[in-house]
Parts: sequence; structure tokens; C-alpha cells
Amino acid sequence: MAFLGGGTCCWFTAFTSTAGTSPHSLTSKRFFPTTLRRQRHSHLLVSNSQINQIPENSKRRTTSKKPLPSTRKTNAQKEASGQKFPGSSKDELHFSRADSRSGGGASKSGRAPRTQTAAFKSFGLQKKGNKGNVFDVKEPQVETGNFQDAAFLNAVVKVYCTHTAPDYSLPWQKQRQFTSTGSAFMLGNGKLLTNAHCVEHDTQVKVKRRGDDTKYVAKVLARGVECDMALLSVESKEFWEGAEPLHFGQLPRLQDAVTVVGYPLGGDTISVTKGVVSRIEVTSYAHGSSDLLGIQIDAAINPGNSGGPAFNDLGECIGVAFQVFRSDEVENIGYVIPTTVVSHFLEDYERNGKHTGFPCLGVLLQKLENPALRACLKVPSNEGVLVRRVEPTSDASNVLKEGDVIVSFDDIRVGCEGTVPFRSTERIAFRYLISQKFAGDVTELGIIRTGSFTKVKAVLNPRVHLVPYHIEGGQPSYLIVAGMVFTPLSEPLIEEECEDQIGLKLLVKARYSLAKFKGEQIVILSQVLANEVNIGYEDMSNEQVLKLNGTRIKNIHHLAHLVDSCKDKYLIFEFEDNYLAVLEREAAFSASARILKDYGIPSARSEDLSEPYIDSIGDNHPVEQHEFGDGPVSNSEFGFEGLLWV
Repeated sequence: MAFLGGGTCCWFTAFTSTAGTSPHSLTSKRFFPTTLRRQRHSHLLVSNSQINQIPENSKRRTTSKKPLPSTRKTNAQKEASGQKFPGSSKDELHFSRADSRSGGGASKSGRAPRTQTAAFKSFGLQKKGNKGNVFDVKEPQVETGNFQDAAFLNAVVKVYCTHTAPDYSLPWQKQRQFTSTGSAFMLGNGKLLTNAHCVEHDTQVKVKRRGDDTKYVAKVLARGVECDMALLSVESKEFWEGAEPLHFGQLPRLQDAVTVVGYPLGGDTISVTKGVVSRIEVTSYAHGSSDLLGIQIDAAINPGNSGGPAFNDLGECIGVAFQVFRSDEVENIGYVIPTTVVSHFLEDYERNGKHTGFPCLGVLLQKLENPALRACLKVPSNEGVLVRRVEPTSDASNVLKEGDVIVSFDDIRVGCEGTVPFRSTERIAFRYLISQKFAGDVTELGIIRTGSFTKVKAVLNPRVHLVPYHIEGGQPSYLIVAGMVFTPLSEPLIEEECEDQIGLKLLVKARYSLAKFKGEQIVILSQVLANEVNIGYEDMSNEQVLKLNGTRIKNIHHLAHLVDSCKDKYLIFEFEDNYLAVLEREAAFSASARILKDYGIPSARSEDLSEPYIDSIGDNHPVEQHEFGDGPVSNSEFGFEGLLWV
């Protein structure tokens, strides 16, 4: 996904490099973070499944349909996964994001705008053939500027990961494995901290200390996809001998010195680069498809630096390196995850034993800069943001209405540009306050409704995405009925299939539609494995299935339940545009085993579909067609700098 404005096209993308070869940018495009936007006078190009990206040396799929044999080359041979996100003028970022379903951008199929390009890169993979320690601020560990022999550098380790990513187009199998390297650092209590994208789809993780020649096996305890953080553990006592964990410092100020330490491309020993803090604001996280607080620095960050710590002059860790900004017009712009985000991730893990995610309010907001607009809404002062839309799955839908004006969040006044006070003389995006909360927290909102001020309370929970950016558990769900392969639509699947193969209608739904209830999915017929039982349907692919024998399909598990419980003579599948596919039920079931054997498929369904089906909204709930993502919101609600999702 790319946004055009001011002659510049910006992307977020993961980037890896292979030993002995040229670096390649990765295109695991989970586009559309929880927010996205368009600059003024820019053009919104619909097909941005992140359609986008053409980062340097990126590879894209050009075949019309992937062959079935498992020997086929896959995306796993490209690079470690990441994604692209549009960026824009960073000083505007705080008030101009829209839903993860909007877009505009260069075509992933290779047709990019003829403009100079910039890329945000979630770095840190060099691809090759406690609680008590979180904020234990102690005395300075080193004199200002003297890092050469600092003992705490020994807490920075090198990460070796073997990745085996799912094949989303052939969901019963995995892609070919590959390896990569990144950085991590010691927290104490047998734990290490690194970036989530450094250990994504891991099958083996090993770490090596500075000056050591032994690699130790590590285990991934938790992943925070939104914040691009991962917690590792190493059980070997030998690994921890003489180790001194790092200590976290406070959020830095502008122009504070910062030193980035890690194991980037170019050698095997530790690397140290230095710069200053350039900016602190809400930033798009490439891997996480989210907007959280970020620190912009001018110290060099290269592939392999991801997961490495950034220090202040007192030797305190002030954040974790994770992505960079690439452009012909700028130099040395890197990004660090601040300790406020890191502490949220670690505290979440301590509370719940896992990462539960960052919550959201679930509303689409509009700025109220215009005096006439404020007067029309009976807002007496220069403050507040207008509620344009409320997500049905959010708790805010129970207390907020379209047309409400939010003027305060937990008694903190919200400005007319969607910003709130930050430190002494700064302001920051309203979303920052929400990101400080935890799943299940209750917030109090001050609102003006038809001219009257009142306060309401809402529970904050992670956002429910109709089309997910990451697959929980790492393996996609699938169901095969008489050779017809059904699977939920997801951003990784869109990436693998290419926008041209997915089709514009599905892309629009993926970008603009909202989930109406928790568990809702867009289920598609991915492909048809040719057999005499499905003659005439062989050319069908990437079509959304809406009903089975007249019953509206809620998700892939619901479809499997309907197939299993069907007693009718025929299985009648209804697709978009009133297209029908009818199978004789007994013939379809009897042919399934033969089809699986012919195509070398181990099972007719993924393991998760073997569990009993539990209806999330009730069989008696009246479900209309528009309740299932068939009524995408209008383009005017996305990509405009006056609007933002929080």
C-alpha cells in the first residue's frame, strides 16, 4: 500500500539479506495497519493490497496460478517476512490515519507510480543459506560517550533463526525453510528480548553471546505482533554465567545521544553506531500493522540490527531497533521501539502469561478544526473529535453514536486535531493514550451529544479484523470438499496470490469492510482440484462462498459444520454474483478420499476444524447479507487526513 502526496511514495517493508548475495526486500504485505491515511491532494488507488510495493530487488509472483506440486518454489525463498506500509510526513502522522482497510498505493503486480520511492523497512534479519528487571533503573553503567569496553555490551547477543512459513495458497503444507540472523539482549531471569519479525514462523532459534563460539537453543515465550516484540528464554545455565542484564532508562528527549548495538550485515562481531534522537511520535510499525509510539534516530540501522538495544549516554537501554526509512530524499532515518512500548509488552506477559495485544477504542474520528463545523455540532470550545463510525465488535458501540464529539479521555482534554498533551511542551496523537491501556481496561470518555456534555465508560479490547494480517498459530485453516478448497481470506493469502488473481471485489472487502461480530471471516473457494465429481468447476478460484444450502456462512468452521451436518441430496454452494456450484452429496464424500490421495494431501481439513463448532452469535440470530462485509464503507471515510481510527 502506498500513499501519494508531495511527489513521494512511501512504504513500510521488511528487509533481509542473504549471505553472499545481494539484499532483497521482502514483501510479506500485511497491509493496512490499524490505521492508514492519505495526504492532502493525494490519489487513493484502490488496489492496494499493498498492492504496493516495489521495494528494491523485491520479487513477485507472476504466474496466474500456483502449481500444486510441493516442490514448487515459494515465498519462503524470498526473505524473512515483513510488510509495507505507507508513510507520509511524520509531523502529520499523529492525526491522519484511517482504517486498516483503506488504501491507495502502488500495485503489487509491479505497476508503481513513477515517483521517487521511500521505504520503511522493518530491519534485522540477515538471511543466511521478569519481571524485576524491566524497569530497574540503576546508576549509570558507563561514563558518557565511553562504550568501547562497556561491560553491558556483553548482554547483546546474536540470534540465529530457522523459519518455516505456511503456504497460504496450499494451506495443507509449509514453504521451504530458510535461516536468518538478528539481535537480542538480556533481561535477566533467563529471558531475552528481540523483535517478533526476527523469530516469525520459527522452527528453531539459537543465540550466541559476544566473544563466544557456542550457540544455545532458545525458546520463544511470547510474541507481540503489533509492537514487533518477542520474548525468548534460554535454559542453559552456562549461557548465563557472568551475564549482566540491561537496565531500562526513561523516554529520551530530542537531540539526546543514542547508540545502537547489534549484529548487522557486514561481519560476525558486534557493531556500534551512534546518533541523536530526531523525533518522538506515534509511528507505523511495519511488522505489526499498527501505530504505536516510536523514536526516530539518525544512527545507522542495517539488516541484522533488529532486536538490538539502543542506549543513552548513561548506558541505559532506551529502546529496541526495528525499522528504517528508505528514500532517495532522506538519509539515516531509523526507528526504535521506546521503553514505554517494551514495558507494556512485558507487563502484559507478566499479567497473562502471554501477549494479549494492544487495545483500541474502535471508532472512526474526524478533526474539528473548522469553526462552522464545531458550531453546527454545538461544541463550545476549540476541542474534540467527531465520531463518524463505530466498529460493531467494539464495546464503544454500546455507548457511542455517530455524531458524538469526544472531548476527553480519562479527563485528558482531546484537541480538535485529535491530539493530547505529551510531556511539557509537546502534543501527540490521541491513540497514544489508548495504547497505554491493557485489554479489558475501562476508560471514561467525555462526549458532547446534541449540545449536552456527558460521560460514558467503555471497555478497551484488541481490534477484531475481518481480514487478519497475521494467522494465529501460524497455519491457515482449510476445508476440502470434493476437491473444492475453502480457506479464510487473509492478507498473507492476498500477498501470495497477487491482487490480479484475488479480484477487485475481494480486495475492496478486505480493505474497507468491518467485522460485524467476533469470529466472522470471509471464506473463499481458493481453487478446485480437478476430478470427475467437480467437472465444470475446475476454473473457479478465489471466489467468496456466501451460502451452503441457503444458510449464510459465518466462518470456515461454520462451513465445515454445515457440510458435516447436511442430510440433503445436494450440496449447493452459492457464490458472489449468484454463481452456483452443486455437488451430489454422497458422490462428493466418496470421491474426497481419492482426490486427497491423487494430490498427496494428508487431510481434508485443518486440525482446528476437527473441534466441535460453537456458534458465536447464535443460530436464531437474524443475519442479513450486509452484515457480512458486503457493504464496504465509502472511500471518503478513509485516506483523508482529517480522519483516523483509534
